[in-house]
Amino acid sequence: MGRLFGTDGVRGVANADLTAELALGLSVAAAHVLAEAGTFEGHRPVAVVGRDPRASGEFLEAAVVAGLASAGVDVLRVGVLPTPAVAYLTGSLGADLGVMLSASHNPMPDNGIKFFARGGHKLADELENRIEQTYRAHSSGEPWERPTGSGVGRVTVYDEGFDNYVAHLVGVLPNRLDGLKIVIDGAHGAASRVSPEAFARAGADVITIGTDPDGLNINDGCGSTHLQLLRAAVVEHGADLGVAHDGDADRCLAVDREGNEIDGDQILAVLTLGMREAGTLRKNTVVATVMSNLGFKLAMEREGIDLVQTAVGDRYVLEEMKAHGFALGGEQSGHVIALDHATTGDGTLTGLMLGARVAVTGRPLAELVRVMERLPQILINVPDVDKSRVTTSPELTAAVAEAERELGATGRVLLRPSGTEPLVRVMVEAADIEQARSVAERLADAVKSALG
Repeated sequence: MGRLFGTDGVRGVANADLTAELALGLSVAAAHVLAEAGTFEGHRPVAVVGRDPRASGEFLEAAVVAGLASAGVDVLRVGVLPTPAVAYLTGSLGADLGVMLSASHNPMPDNGIKFFARGGHKLADELENRIEQTYRAHSSGEPWERPTGSGVGRVTVYDEGFDNYVAHLVGVLPNRLDGLKIVIDGAHGAASRVSPEAFARAGADVITIGTDPDGLNINDGCGSTHLQLLRAAVVEHGADLGVAHDGDADRCLAVDREGNEIDGDQILAVLTLGMREAGTLRKNTVVATVMSNLGFKLAMEREGIDLVQTAVGDRYVLEEMKAHGFALGGEQSGHVIALDHATTGDGTLTGLMLGARVAVTGRPLAELVRVMERLPQILINVPDVDKSRVTTSPELTAAVAEAERELGATGRVLLRPSGTEPLVRVMVEAADIEQARSVAERLADAVKSALG
């Protein structure tokens, strides 16, 4: 069996890969590992548990709650809320642990479990490894001491989480959004109530799509992975901009008033300049990943802003930010971390900050994003291959070297295994879109040949 934890928790098809037994066992193991680490010392432990609207989240939530309570942890059930809301509430309520049930942008049959440490920060890799080891030991029959009587955890529904989180979002904005008409696509996901409420309280005239979750329609033809509905709605309503979330609302993509898509790199560029102007861009530095468009890097160089790049995954962006005291970072996919206000990517906060920048400058979003020129970039996902051999296949190494020679200094190649799905991502940038597509397709064929 491979490692359970990927770059963003444990994911799989609910009730096939991610079973109730696994969810319960991992929750017990997490409680034990954190207890051994001294997290619970001197007090009765408390966990915050939330989920997105997937139907499978109902039984998985029950399993997680049962596991934690059986290990002596009191549980605050906050219901359907975004991942960043669970992270925020874990910190603001002084909880010892946060658990979010979501598979983010993945299709509805999938689900996932993500753990947060005290303060609302993602668990370190070392702690995840220990949780997995403990889970496997328990599964092999190793006994553990079960609390009884008053030692078992108590379970409470915490309804105040929604209002507390929305108030936090609106309270940290640098200015209001009065006068802006904004379309919000909630992906029928965890932000379906939160995001419209936050934008409305901030003063925007809000139009909603994708905000009627039924447990089955999350990410289905809507949200940040399917922007066509948002583009059409923005143009139809003459809105100033549109904002799209994924299923757990830890990311945000946008659309300008003409219906043009605005990706995470462009959003990050706009916010970086705004924070520099406000004096809140610490150390004049922004953090991004190696997947960021080359145009973003060139724009930051031109503006005199330092750019630090990390491995793909918002956890690695966050680690770099925390290690060096940086205030802003993000990914092309729309994960943006404003560390002064959030401990993880927060799609609703990102959208609010973007709207605030449009409002305070009086400039349309299409004009603001001209700070960077997005170079042609082709991304091909190659499924059903052995992603573990991406860096060790001689055939693939030779194909990449040939592609890099062809592109020269005007482009770049990146191959990486997905941390959340069984596939390899092939990314090629070039000055010419046709050259980028040709090279990417050739490399995708090489991946199939070498790793299939």
